[in-house]
Order: sequence, then C-alpha cells, then structure tokens
Amino acid sequence: MSVSLYEATIPTMIQILQAGQGWVEKAKECGISEEELADSRLIEDMLPFGYQIKSMIAHSVGAVEGVRKGLFSPDLDPWADKLEQMRLNLGAAENTLRALSKGEIDSFVGGETRFVFEKAKIDRPYASEDFLLSFSQPNFFFHATTAYAILRSKGVKLGKGDFLGQSRALPQ
Repeated sequence: MSVSLYEATIPTMIQILQAGQGWVEKAKECGISEEELADSRLIEDMLPFGYQIKSMIAHSVGAVEGVRKGLFSPDLDPWADKLEQMRLNLGAAENTLRALSKGEIDSFVGGETRFVFEKAKIDRPYASEDFLLSFSQPNFFFHATTAYAILRSKGVKLGKGDFLGQSRALPQ
C-alpha cells in the first residue's frame, strides 16, 4: 500500500489544528490573563505561546503556500496576542487545508522548494515532498507540542486526548 503526499501531511495537520483550537478554548477558561498566556514560555530562550500557535499555521498552510511558490521563508510578522484571534487563525488554517485537493498536493512530488532565511544566510533547496515531510511537518509538530506544553505548564487542564484531537479511527 502506498500513501500519497496529501495523506501523509494534510489530514494530520487538520487534526492537530482542530485540536489546537480546543486547547485555546480551554486556555480562555482557565482564569489566567490572555497577556500572561500569550507571553508564556517553557524556558526563557524559547519563543512564547503566541509564536508557537503562529508557527503551527506557518508550517501547515504556509508550507503549502511555500511549495506552490517554490520558496518558503520564515514569517517575521507579529503573532496574535489575543486567545480568540489565535483560535480564529487556527480555524482559518484548518479550513484552508480542508479546501485543498489531494491532486494538487500530490502534484508537488518531484518539485523543488527552497527554504530561504536571509537574516541567517540560509538558502537550502529541497525536493518539495522532502520539504513538507522532513522540514515543515517536524516543525509543525514541534510548535504544536510546545504550545500544548506551555498551556500545561500554566495549569490549563489538558490531557493527551486534547493534544491528539479527533483521530480517524474506523467506525465500529
């Protein structure tokens, strides 16, 4: 059985983006100020919760856009600092991914995508499928895990099921 590029990336990104909206909903109800949550970090040298949410979007929808253009660069714009805006951004990313066709994503196989970060003097070429699978997908999960862990560290009542969201199990 072979798995397509679409199947290897998009459905799981949708699953975790949807789960992330639930984390933010629970964070809104936890009694900690939005400002404190948005600025929370696991450790001083890591970027804050708001950035982690923004990076989930950058390494899902932004990665697809980068592959379409053949060029992905870090998004240096400010991140949302309000929880509702974060939730809305995650929802918009989910909806954008849901609208993608399997054919378009699978057509990326064999293309080339460059990762360029001028500030760090990085210009790295990838086969487009390798960019998605070996660069953006691990980054997506890193930032999702970090966002989740930040909320857990602040006492937001989240469990493993909240991280995983709705899996694609067969009906019983």
